[in-house]
Amino acid sequence: MSPPDEVVPAVLRPPLEVALAKAVKGIPPAAALPGTMCFEPKFDGYRVLIFREEGRASLWSRQGKDLTRYFPDLEAAAAAMIPAGCVVDGEAVVWSKGRLNFEALQQRLSVGREGLRLMVRELPASFVGFDVLGVAGQDARGLTLVDRRALLEELATVWAPPLSVSPQTTDRDLALQWFEGLAGAGVEGIVVKSSIQPYSGGKRIWLKAKHVSELDVVCGAVIGPTDRPTEIVAGLPINGELRIVGRSPLRAADSRALAGWLRPPIVPHPWPATVKGTTLDRFNRDASPVALTLVEPIVVEVSADAAWSGRSFRHALHFLRIRPELLPADVEFPEHLTQ
Repeated sequence: MSPPDEVVPAVLRPPLEVALAKAVKGIPPAAALPGTMCFEPKFDGYRVLIFREEGRASLWSRQGKDLTRYFPDLEAAAAAMIPAGCVVDGEAVVWSKGRLNFEALQQRLSVGREGLRLMVRELPASFVGFDVLGVAGQDARGLTLVDRRALLEELATVWAPPLSVSPQTTDRDLALQWFEGLAGAGVEGIVVKSSIQPYSGGKRIWLKAKHVSELDVVCGAVIGPTDRPTEIVAGLPINGELRIVGRSPLRAADSRALAGWLRPPIVPHPWPATVKGTTLDRFNRDASPVALTLVEPIVVEVSADAAWSGRSFRHALHFLRIRPELLPADVEFPEHLTQ
């Protein structure tokens, strides 16, 4: 039998359920969780568990998919710097031009072998660890966050890029600075954890506050008829063209309000009447055709989180109001985003 520090116990073999976070608005008050509240940046990447077994390392997604072959750079780093018998929770990320590049992560799952080699060389991945489920062959999930964090920091004393530990603080003022100051780098917000909680896979034991900004976009089309639209198709000026950057579902009251402003296009429209599903949601693999109801472009205000790919929003937008006082030509590309 292998020594206990050289094997991941059966209860920690992949796939495993990860601890989850409940969405909240803004940084929560001190009493929101038991014990002391611990704050960490919410990195925009792939949630992965690294399993370090004797002779190998593997990376698994929160959905239980083996991602190891897509991240040979992280596999090699984990095998070299994480001892056998450990399971580490964190985010796989890619940094590009000073900003998190989620699209580069997504592309790793679809490119061929040569394309992956090129991406590993030109857009290497990094791993930001924020928790441990197992250390030295022992299940650590029953320990408090404070104790698990101490184990993680001890493991990380020998880490070097591409492995790192997520910053953590109990200072709410510093957390607010992170929340406001890191959005431009693609950090989605803040995750809040209780210092005394154990690790409970599959349960929403943490809280997450995403950074949300309000911006003007051009509504150039809708999904559904103009008298009862179900979604807005949003555009922004990119490289001199009005490009589709996302979609916003509409509540019934908003649909009725918007319908009164929708008109057929007066001049030739810059968008086709049918697009692939991936045009509206670039991170949805369903490329089935979607019919657009083209309209004369109007300006609307939406809210969006920090998850921007460089050409589109990763998550759905949220319609706020119509801006009839503005012309589509008045809409500019937001300064906090990167083209």
